[in-house]
Amino acid sequence: MKFTLNWLQNYVDTASLTPEQLADRLTMLGLEVDSMTPLYQELSPLKTGLVVSCGKHPNADKLSLCQVDVGEETLQIVCGAPNVRKGLAVVVAVPGTLLPGNLKIKKSKVRGIESFGMICSESELQLSDDHTGIMELPEGTIPGKSFIKTMGLDDIFIEVDLTPNRPDCASVIGIAREIGGITEKPLTIPVTDAKIEHTSNEFSVAVESDELCPRYAGKLIKNIIIGPSPWWLRKRLLSIGLRPINNIVDITNFVMMEYGQPLHAFDFDTLADEKIIVRTPRENETTFTTLDNSKRPIDPDTLLICDGEKPIAVAGVMGGMNSEVTDKTTNILLESACFNAVSIRKTARKLNLATDASYRFERGVDPDGTINALNRAADLICEIAGGELSDDGIDVYGGKKPLNSQTLRISRTNSLLGTDLTADAMAELLESIDIRCKNKDEDTLWVNPPSFRIDIEREADLVEEVARLYGYDNIPVTLPQVNLSYPEQDSSRRKRNKLTINLTSIGYTEAINYSFVSADHADMLSLSDTDIRRQTVALLNPLSEDQAVMRSMLLPSLLENAKRNISFQKTAVKMFEIGKVFIPIGENVQPTEKSRLTAVLSGSRHGENSPLHYKNDPVDIFDAKGGVEFIIKNMSLAAGTGKESFKFKRPHEGKCEPFAEPEYSLDICYDDRVVGTLGKIKNKTLKNFSIKHDVYYFDLDYDAVCEIKSFARKFASLPVYPSVKRDIALIVPETISSGELLDLVKSVKDKLVESSVIFDVFQGEKVQPGHKSVALSITYRSSTKTLTEKNVEKSHSKIVRLLTEKFEGSFRDE
Repeated sequence: MKFTLNWLQNYVDTASLTPEQLADRLTMLGLEVDSMTPLYQELSPLKTGLVVSCGKHPNADKLSLCQVDVGEETLQIVCGAPNVRKGLAVVVAVPGTLLPGNLKIKKSKVRGIESFGMICSESELQLSDDHTGIMELPEGTIPGKSFIKTMGLDDIFIEVDLTPNRPDCASVIGIAREIGGITEKPLTIPVTDAKIEHTSNEFSVAVESDELCPRYAGKLIKNIIIGPSPWWLRKRLLSIGLRPINNIVDITNFVMMEYGQPLHAFDFDTLADEKIIVRTPRENETTFTTLDNSKRPIDPDTLLICDGEKPIAVAGVMGGMNSEVTDKTTNILLESACFNAVSIRKTARKLNLATDASYRFERGVDPDGTINALNRAADLICEIAGGELSDDGIDVYGGKKPLNSQTLRISRTNSLLGTDLTADAMAELLESIDIRCKNKDEDTLWVNPPSFRIDIEREADLVEEVARLYGYDNIPVTLPQVNLSYPEQDSSRRKRNKLTINLTSIGYTEAINYSFVSADHADMLSLSDTDIRRQTVALLNPLSEDQAVMRSMLLPSLLENAKRNISFQKTAVKMFEIGKVFIPIGENVQPTEKSRLTAVLSGSRHGENSPLHYKNDPVDIFDAKGGVEFIIKNMSLAAGTGKESFKFKRPHEGKCEPFAEPEYSLDICYDDRVVGTLGKIKNKTLKNFSIKHDVYYFDLDYDAVCEIKSFARKFASLPVYPSVKRDIALIVPETISSGELLDLVKSVKDKLVESSVIFDVFQGEKVQPGHKSVALSITYRSSTKTLTEKNVEKSHSKIVRLLTEKFEGSFRDE
């Protein structure tokens, strides 16, 4: 919003504020001042002058030789303007003056006659495009005075950056109202509470949609004389960067800036059937030529102003060439209306046409203020252009809305702002900007926001108004009370962060992949038709075909990662990911989200490091199993022979993962339920991912693992008494897994058994077919004494007997 300080003072007294204080007050009211610039400082060296004599130039027919009084002296100036004459008050640029356009005035000779300066025209001062003659100052102007002060150009230009919710301040009166509210000065408005009492019968108005055009008013003004505007009006427009055109257009622009209500004048004699119809286009109306002589396309949603035959304006944006006010116009129809903000915004964007009118309409104008602006403009036209009002006019107000009454709780407002204002104090603040208030009870005010405050919709908006008007600087500064207790953190997040750090410490790399994957992954992994993981959530607007569905597994993305690493000759791969998978449960229902932990291993067991004292072996299934055991230990979960412990079991026949080799597959179980799998990826599956190296994996239900209660770590002192080790080598049927023997030893729960491990499994010539040799090492120790041979033999014999009886084992012959 652009205005000047002198213009503002026509409506409210600002004498108590310096320009800097005014800018600060506006900014604190939420109307941020972008710039504040003194106007026409480049014209400050110019002086007023009086032509005391004017004669013909002796050496030129079209030049005049003038003697000009500039106060302290009389200058001889050669002038070529046709309107120069004796007794004319003029603008004089003395030698040394620098005019706009970097034109420096010097003493010179014109056709042999010395000239000591220049008498200026409005175009030379860049005040207008009129270069037909010199600028004529009002009669009685005292010579030798400052030109900008004499003509009222000594002013300060102010530009305010408005937020979209304050269209009421897109006017000088709106800004004045805000200033009056904080300075407690009365607001002077030229026209208020205007009405159209009698409807005109010289033209008609029809509005087809009250929603698109809530209000449309017009007045017919006859016998106008088109001409230039008076200086005061041109000065106002020039000061804010608007180019004066003629008295009618200048008045509509002036009132728009004054009231914030866009107006438009139609040449009444061009209107067919002497009627106005506000409607959308007919089927055959596809283009329209606007005032800038541009032919613009219009669509069925464009709101038009039409006469009895054709469109004559794009509503709220720009008028048309076919109804333009010209020098020959004598009768005009003056329009003042309120249009739907959304409709005007869409039209302006589609036409790529932003105007001062569309700027205001698309933010919302005051429907109750249309008649005030209309009457103000009509009065000025009659005063300046000599027009005659035939009668009151026409006012179609089919979209009138009820008052938006609100309640304001005093205690609630004080609580939010940290103030201690009374109901009367709040009412006084609000009424200072024309928001009417009435006491409902001791703690509540009835509030009726004016129609121009379309931004006030609820109590919170009123609280903001109280804060603005009271002054943010007057609100006490308080620090919020902060609870210093340590916030409780999500246990699963803590576990995840710790696990991520520890896995990376043993050579794994964390991967983070998109949740959007290819729909082909299920086929690439050979999932069966009944596998729930084949059901995926499809995206309505996928980024690409490779990201068309939400993932139901983490493994495919990790295999893609492995392929990329291998293709870049980074063949040693150990990657893991902890992330969400999505399982659909029905249409129009959010899918189930579950967290899983998946890892892939390939290449060298020792990564990029070259081992010095041992072989550079490739990873195998035991590396995958070791990774799971590391996770179990890291999360302090039970691993043993009890029911509530983790175990690795061969999957039942036909239950193996379809993408894993059956001979290299294990189920990860806890409490007799499967919480994950591990194994070696089939070559067929790897081929689908273009991988030629062996790849092992493990996959855990991370949510299920996190639900398992971890055991508390306990301190144990170093053993005082020595241990005794005994080895057992048994021949057992090859159908018995080695782990079963170990589980049996652990299940004995002999208080002397400290630990047991398998250190050898052998099949060969010395072992009969269908059997294998399993060697176990058992460590015995007592916490209270040194064990004797008799003590150890008793416990050891018991364990040997159980092993041979349960597994039909026999001792291996060396």
